[in-house]
Amino acid sequence: MDFLYSFRERFYFPQHHGKDTLYFCGNSLGLQPKSTKYLFEKELADWANWGVEGHFNAKNPWFGYQNAFAAPLSKIVGAKEQEVCALNTLTVNLHLLMISFYRPAGNRYKIIMEAGAFPSDQYAMETQVRMHGYDPEDAIIELSPREGEYCLRETDILEAITAAGDSLACVMMSGVNYYTGQWYPMAAITRAAHQAGATCGFDLAHAIGNVPMQLHDWNVDFACWCSYKYLNSGPGSVGGIFVHEKHGNNPDILRLAGWWGNEESERFQMKKGFRPAAGARSWQMSNAPVFNMVAHKASLDIFEKVTMAQLREKSLKLTAYFEYLLQQMQHLDFKIITPSQPEQRGAQLSLLFGAGGREVFDALSRNGVITDWREPNVIRFAPVPLYNSFEDVYQTCAIMNAL
Repeated sequence: MDFLYSFRERFYFPQHHGKDTLYFCGNSLGLQPKSTKYLFEKELADWANWGVEGHFNAKNPWFGYQNAFAAPLSKIVGAKEQEVCALNTLTVNLHLLMISFYRPAGNRYKIIMEAGAFPSDQYAMETQVRMHGYDPEDAIIELSPREGEYCLRETDILEAITAAGDSLACVMMSGVNYYTGQWYPMAAITRAAHQAGATCGFDLAHAIGNVPMQLHDWNVDFACWCSYKYLNSGPGSVGGIFVHEKHGNNPDILRLAGWWGNEESERFQMKKGFRPAAGARSWQMSNAPVFNMVAHKASLDIFEKVTMAQLREKSLKLTAYFEYLLQQMQHLDFKIITPSQPEQRGAQLSLLFGAGGREVFDALSRNGVITDWREPNVIRFAPVPLYNSFEDVYQTCAIMNAL
């Protein structure tokens, strides 16, 4: 029985000929919670009624609006509340964190990341090493799958970290690879990085709200994410960060200082001399973009009613069912490049087509199935446990069988 089935009623589905689409694109943009409009209207009313005094007199005072997200986010990523904060956007946060945690010196200047990472991560690493005067071709070690394979082996990742040794300053990888859907062994990577004397961080854009994590217990140094994929917070919505308490409570860690990152009790004293707030909040630059955060609140209210363990349990079953039905299709020329081992993937199956992939994608679109096309020949499906059903999977595969 699907105990989470009723949660789909909390979301709007795009329509196709008057019916709900079969939506499998939550790894690109999650669906809109139905409560979002109501929450926006409340904030608009408070702005109209209070003006600037809404910072303290609104129902959800804007002065500390971002603080309400610490509790739900900490549960989703396995952290202490002080270790997480909603702020900025993903790549902005990645740069801010790299300034703090990529501190090359002497022979220790190299960064390890996966080859073919999402372009923003590639560009960020390139510019970070250039900012310190290094050549990206030398300073960045990119990990590629073995010949004929599509995913990285854990042993190869760990061996590369060990081989880099005292030249390694930072490991910065995705939690879940956007293209293949591979969930990297984050705990093992973190241990190996620390053993090599390097810091370790993750881009969790495709991991947060998707797979269960324990960032604090895994001793991860830093992480950042967006909220518009599995967190369903709207296009371009607010990002977030994790900073382990051993760093967040260390005032000597370099941060790019901003007003909102200063100790909150002194914020309106308006004096010089940055004194960082405790924890991840000290990486804040400016006051909360409230209207950008409203949809984030709507989604996190839903996550408060379910656990990551419950979502993961359904995700495993839903993705396995999808995989089983796809494997029965002999008339379409594709292979599943997402790991077949459930512990190595999240809510995603990537289909690599030898021929006819674009035609399949277009046919699915004409039949009300929303998926994601990635050049040159991959269709990504994301069966999201919060709002996708087993019936969605069955109907999608029935359409594909008829092609």
